[in-house]
Amino acid sequence: MSLEDADCPPLSDVCSGGAAYEEDDSDGWDEMEINIEQTTCLFCPLQFHTIAVALDHCRSEHKFDLLDLKNKYNMDCYSYLKMVNYIRLQKPDPRILTESSVALWDDDVYLKPGDMETWLMYDFDDLGSAPSTPHYAIDGKTPISNINFSDLQKQIQDLTMQVRHRDLLLETYLKDMEKMREVTRTIVESGESTNRKMAHNVVSSGCESNDYFNSYSHFGIHHDMLNDKVRTDSYRDAILKNANSFKDKTVLDVGCGTGILSMFSAKAGAEKVYGIDQSEVIYKAMDIIRENNLQDRIHLIKGQLEKINLPVEKVDIIVSEWMGYFLLFEGMLDSFVYARDTFLKPNGIVLPNRCNISIVGVSDTDRYDRVINFWDDVYGFSMKCMKAEVFKEAFVETVPEDKLLTNAQAITEIDLKTCNLNACIFSSKFTLTAEKDGTLTAIAGYFDTFFDLDNNVQFSTGPHVDKTHWQQTVFFLADVVHMKRGDIIEGTLSCTRLTKNVRGLSVTITIGKSKYQYVMD
Repeated sequence: MSLEDADCPPLSDVCSGGAAYEEDDSDGWDEMEINIEQTTCLFCPLQFHTIAVALDHCRSEHKFDLLDLKNKYNMDCYSYLKMVNYIRLQKPDPRILTESSVALWDDDVYLKPGDMETWLMYDFDDLGSAPSTPHYAIDGKTPISNINFSDLQKQIQDLTMQVRHRDLLLETYLKDMEKMREVTRTIVESGESTNRKMAHNVVSSGCESNDYFNSYSHFGIHHDMLNDKVRTDSYRDAILKNANSFKDKTVLDVGCGTGILSMFSAKAGAEKVYGIDQSEVIYKAMDIIRENNLQDRIHLIKGQLEKINLPVEKVDIIVSEWMGYFLLFEGMLDSFVYARDTFLKPNGIVLPNRCNISIVGVSDTDRYDRVINFWDDVYGFSMKCMKAEVFKEAFVETVPEDKLLTNAQAITEIDLKTCNLNACIFSSKFTLTAEKDGTLTAIAGYFDTFFDLDNNVQFSTGPHVDKTHWQQTVFFLADVVHMKRGDIIEGTLSCTRLTKNVRGLSVTITIGKSKYQYVMD
């Protein structure tokens, strides 16, 4: 597409007073239809005939001075477009924009075209310069008395061409960005296919995995999490039953998803809640916040936590449902720790503040036959070679309580107020005692979560309580152990990160002379 292809009358026909004007003795007003689209204020429903009057209204009524903002952030036209789209999408209080130390709209996601409106056609580059269109109206009227009709027509056509030209540039810019993303993605994927070495204690300062965050764009996942009453009721009770800790406080919700924890916090009396999420579901969360009339107290930000800037320097409380399977697999502990170390005030509160991982022995020969011995005879063919691969996998499933063989034992505890990123790397000895006769076919892992406040709340994901969406993580044993009540097995469980996927885990279980290696990827 070129500018010559644009559906725009030649400037010479409009501005030179040529043939089009010689055929008519009128003053020319009928030669051009001027469609005056009213401008809606950026922060309220009021409408105005011109941008200039709307700017004056924003300055006087909302204390929002666009020229001051332009100078403060050294904004260009692209930054202006992102700012308008940000305001329309997020609907922030103007004070958040003017008082923030950073440009909150500085994310390419806000270049995504939205509804066309007069603000997006404003000649932002000329803001504050003379003799451009006035910065503000005078007494509510735009001072155009010195502009004659011919000049006005020329300005309209020039501005129309500028808008179309910028639309073309913006379209090209977005296409170039997508090409760059594809090239980068190809380079990264090809790089990951090589065998790279990384020390076992090297950890991530944030995950770049699009697949991980894209998975949380599927609404079925959020339905499962919200429908998990153990999880959601516990967070609700921890927040609402400790409203005295939230009253007039500033809260950061890490990985806010649909915004349920943000809304609990606001209901508990928090003065301001900032929710951050990298997945696309945050756009629906914004609708949910507005649907519940909480947009004045909850401000949502799309982006990677490690790369965003908050409108405030520090917060009083951090809430997050960061836990994954086996607590640490595909969890967001790294982001939680980063948020705590970067944004939490000294003596601030983190919720939850403590978690532990426990294991228990399982005796379920029927399940063992379906998963493991199945490969002995598959439609008359032996596929025993598959067993070695199956034994490397950890299974996420619900263990029936009547299949528990031993007592449970906690193997690690994480204090979320003080832990570092190496909390994912641990080794623990265990001793499990059979509580009945049976065959030890697997070790099951689960976690407990604690909210230690004035009114303490905790929940477990173990097989002895109501089911959660985390269920349990089952490690099948190649060498089953026949046990009598009172028999003891001793062993060691070690956990570390995968080098190719920092959200993945490598788990090693040693029982006697048998050593089992499992990959959670």
